[in-house]
Amino acid sequence: MADIFQGSLLPSTVTTVEQQATAPEFYTNYLQDIANLGQNAVNQGGVAGFSPLQQQAFQMAPEASFAGANTMGAGAQLAGQAGATTAPDVIQNYMNPYQHNVVDEMGRLQQQNIQRNVMPALNAAGAGSGGFGSRRQAQATGQTLADMQANLTGQQQGALATGYNQAMASAQTDLSRALQSGQALGTLGGQQNQLAQTGLQNLSTLGGQQQALGQKMLDMPMTQAQNFSKLLQGYQVPLGQVQQTVKPGEQGQFTNSPLSQIAGLGTMLAALMGNPDQQALQAAQQQQATAMAQYYANLAAKNAGTV
Repeated sequence: MADIFQGSLLPSTVTTVEQQATAPEFYTNYLQDIANLGQNAVNQGGVAGFSPLQQQAFQMAPEASFAGANTMGAGAQLAGQAGATTAPDVIQNYMNPYQHNVVDEMGRLQQQNIQRNVMPALNAAGAGSGGFGSRRQAQATGQTLADMQANLTGQQQGALATGYNQAMASAQTDLSRALQSGQALGTLGGQQNQLAQTGLQNLSTLGGQQQALGQKMLDMPMTQAQNFSKLLQGYQVPLGQVQQTVKPGEQGQFTNSPLSQIAGLGTMLAALMGNPDQQALQAAQQQQATAMAQYYANLAAKNAGTV
């Protein structure tokens, strides 16, 4: 509490020291560039679609899945027919169409030989021996003709047997060839299917590489932005600091006492008494009255506190 001789203690003061260290311009520009690159990367990025080779593989897949099926079907049919057919079933297709003509021609030629050569020789032999027309001549002629007929029959049967065996071998060879062809077609069909599957796999693999490359191209802006953001990684950015100190008024830092204020006002009044400026004189008098009133109010408050 101030008294007449000493003024009031000055109020507590707040001393604020604010330190703000701004970042270098190149660093703020760098951060702005990162933000711009990131925004562009988001706009340019995405998911790579199927590549042309992958799309081609998708289009070929239905047909390639059944590649070789027709070939394998034909092979199965051919092998089935060969397995269900025996050589005697088809031997007539392999018999020489001129076989019977050959056998018949053998008989004709023998009859011609008998008429032109054998019979005249037998008749001449009988006449020479004096037994022409005899029973002995007839027996010799019959035996000769029987031997010739037996020989002819053997030759004819041999020819027919040879033709049959040849036809049987040819039929069996063709049936075996048909069976082998059916098996070969089945194998070929499997190879065709495998080739188609391999082709699809190659298209898919190469198409996947194209897709991966396309994805990398879409990701490249973001990758570059991320790499760019790491260029100043670990850089110590200066941060602003605010320091605030609160302390009471220091010793000797007091306001003017009421007595000094009154004295000062009295001095001013004395100076103004000789001054014709009535308005200034009235203002000084008013200030002096206010100071006196304040002094007595403070004094009354002090006495009331001590009672």
